[in-house]
Amino acid sequence: MTVSELSEKMGLETLVPGDPTRRVTGGYTGDLLSWVMARANEGDAWITVMGSINSVAVAVLTEVACIILSEDSALDEDARVRAEKEGIAILRSSETAFRLAVELDRLLG
Repeated sequence: MTVSELSEKMGLETLVPGDPTRRVTGGYTGDLLSWVMARANEGDAWITVMGSINSVAVAVLTEVACIILSEDSALDEDARVRAEKEGIAILRSSETAFRLAVELDRLLG
């Protein structure tokens, strides 16, 4: 499934389009950046509340397919600019990380 398809099926708001054709192959949920950096996999949709420039850096390093901000978390302007430069898709939802992870697992199942 692509980032674009995932966004449509989960009803996510697109904050930064990144590469909408990027393949989503898994998922990861977490907010402790060092923990995510050590455990997220390439192609994951990363669910977090962290909308900072450091999150974008972690997304680049781990090569996740996209960042999904849960619970209507804010995206810092610096993070938006860096995500646009790096081609990182950032999506947002009002749902909790738990509900998003369950739906992501169902779709990728």
